[in-house]
Amino acid sequence: MDLKVLLEKYERELRGYPPYHPRMLVGLLLYGYRVGVASSRRLERKTYEDVAFRIIAAGQHPDHTAIAEFRRRHLKELSGLFVQVLALCQKAGLVKLGHVALDGTKLKANASKHKAMSYERMQQREQELTQKVGELMKAAEEADAAEDRLYGKKKRGDELPQELRRAESRLKRIRQAKAELEAEAQAVRQAQQEAKNKKDEQEPPPSGPTRLPSHQVPTDKHGKPKPKAQRNFTDPESRIQKTQGGFIQGYNAQAAVDEGHQIIVAQALTNQAPDVEHFVPLMEQVVGNCGGVPGVVTADAGYFSEDNVVRGTCLGIDAYLATGRLKHGEEPAPVRGRMPRDLSLKEWMARRLRTKKGRAVYARRKAVAEAPFGQIKQVRGFRQLLLRGLTKARGEWALICLTHNLLKLYRATVAA
Repeated sequence: MDLKVLLEKYERELRGYPPYHPRMLVGLLLYGYRVGVASSRRLERKTYEDVAFRIIAAGQHPDHTAIAEFRRRHLKELSGLFVQVLALCQKAGLVKLGHVALDGTKLKANASKHKAMSYERMQQREQELTQKVGELMKAAEEADAAEDRLYGKKKRGDELPQELRRAESRLKRIRQAKAELEAEAQAVRQAQQEAKNKKDEQEPPPSGPTRLPSHQVPTDKHGKPKPKAQRNFTDPESRIQKTQGGFIQGYNAQAAVDEGHQIIVAQALTNQAPDVEHFVPLMEQVVGNCGGVPGVVTADAGYFSEDNVVRGTCLGIDAYLATGRLKHGEEPAPVRGRMPRDLSLKEWMARRLRTKKGRAVYARRKAVAEAPFGQIKQVRGFRQLLLRGLTKARGEWALICLTHNLLKLYRATVAA
């Protein structure tokens, strides 16, 4: 792989970092992610215990802080290797672009959902803690007679009591989270107004790649956060995500998978729970990454919208998007005759899926789209991200996807 950009950046950085060659650290990280070892401490330990890691590290034992710092500083360049690995897979004949299937999975953030608080609760706690801090300050000022009991005989007597320090720290964090929610809500309100003005003026849509969706704070008519709007104190950019097992604090990880060898040809990660707005950005990424348009594209009902059908057609994509969910084991009734001309886009797509070709193509969707997620989460153990913040989480998901493709490439090469 071409590490020119990373190596140039490494050379420009300030000296004083541990003297480990960047190629060795890249190899250590990629192999670690490939076998499900992502923690910097586990990677360091493996350089002592595991023969493969010892060979990659050339007998060196980089400290876990050096590994973590290297990953943090060069995450953008590391995640950029996804396209290079995909090109290697194409060169090896593993990418056919005959059938590409889209799907998403929820990954836990490195944060607990119990560390989240709603805007309504923030307002309540702000009042409670403000009152409590005032009471504690007053008690501290009036407690001259109890200085020995409050502060200890060897203290000056002017230190803040531990209870007051905790309350002030908590109050500061709540006020910061509350201010961030309010600022985000105002930005959402302003963006909505600007979009409305552009629509009224009939301005053309912006050109260029479609941006990935981002979770927007629900606002009231005054542009303030709704009472149930939440913010997590540990990872503020993560969001509550619904899964089959309940709710998690996490992110929505997306992948477009080529049927031939289950190569991930496009990937993304956002904090937006619904899948529908990911369709167009992923399709544009597939075309850009692979230099061609897939023969057919399938996706479940979460991706359907009339706009996605129209924009997919503009990209030259032959899409089969489910328009609703069927019960387990239920098969759509086949159709006969020609396609009526007066159907809505939703009715047209629903009928298309019931044709002989549509049923045959869509029947393979689940096996194509969900297999990589099973391999990533079940086999390699990536159910939770290590890095916090949306940008870093995206970089880590790219690392996970590119090492999935590396594993496929390795197995295909060995089998040949």
